[in-house]
Amino acid sequence: MLAYSIRRILMLIPVLVGMSIIVFSIIRAIPGDPALTILGEKATPQAIADIREALGLNNPWYIQYFDYMKNILSGNLGESLQTNAPISDEIMPYLAATTELTIVSMLIAVFIGVNAGILSAWKQNSWFDYCAMLIALVGVSMPIFWLGLMEQWVFAQELKWLPSVGRDNSRNPIEAITHFYILDTMMAGRWDQLWEVIKHLILPGIALGTIPMAIIARITRSSMLEVMRADYVRTARAKGLTQFWVVYKHALKNALIPVLTVIGLQTGLLLGGAVLTETIFGWPGVGRYIVTAIGNRDYPVIQSGILVIATIFVLINLLVDLLYAYIDPRIKYR
Repeated sequence: MLAYSIRRILMLIPVLVGMSIIVFSIIRAIPGDPALTILGEKATPQAIADIREALGLNNPWYIQYFDYMKNILSGNLGESLQTNAPISDEIMPYLAATTELTIVSMLIAVFIGVNAGILSAWKQNSWFDYCAMLIALVGVSMPIFWLGLMEQWVFAQELKWLPSVGRDNSRNPIEAITHFYILDTMMAGRWDQLWEVIKHLILPGIALGTIPMAIIARITRSSMLEVMRADYVRTARAKGLTQFWVVYKHALKNALIPVLTVIGLQTGLLLGGAVLTETIFGWPGVGRYIVTAIGNRDYPVIQSGILVIATIFVLINLLVDLLYAYIDPRIKYR
């Protein structure tokens, strides 16, 4: 297992290098001049030339790339062209916000999706099975922006149960320590603020978790149906075990491999693809941070932001691969 983990980590290096080259090349093709974006439309040609020289934008692209990679290898993500702040410090609050939202969304998706898939397979061709799969189909097909707006209209505007935007109550701001607000409020012992944070997470968490929930439910049902036809399941039933014990103890564990794969992929996708949800709910996440940087032609922020997300994505895939062996002892990494 250790040797396999080391090999997989070493394999991440060419993947991330290749990804960085592609991103570096694509963002240089974006129309517009970062120097002109920084100085404004009324900037003089001399001022634009000076700032381009100061930022190294006049150098050939390969020299800019090697300078960027040299900084990355030294642990420096660079500085934002707009704010002149270190990106490693600036990106942390946004990354923490997106990570917190992703974790909540996936907890909702996994809990509801896995159990719905199990019950659908258990009660195959019943009314519950048909209803659950119909809801899953609607969940996969439903646009996130529409669901988010409907949630805001019903639960925030009409019923006034939940807040519609932001991460916390602006009148009672949270003192950020780790920038994970649930953890920060628990560390500070502010249970009133903790409840506010949870309320702000509910609507965007449900909106973001709807599509993964539907996919997980369908995959779980298919995998469980295949496993429940196996000989060892029939043997467990013949031994007199209850249906609940057969399903959750024997069948579920052997059906989890494809489900775990989908969970890992969906978690990585949510980390980098929550832009619509973050925009609708005013969530200060890394997706909006990168989109704003694209509009400002802030090359270092775009490059570093995508590199951070890609690194997290491949690490999640590595964790999923390692969990395979824990779930199924027949899998051995040599």
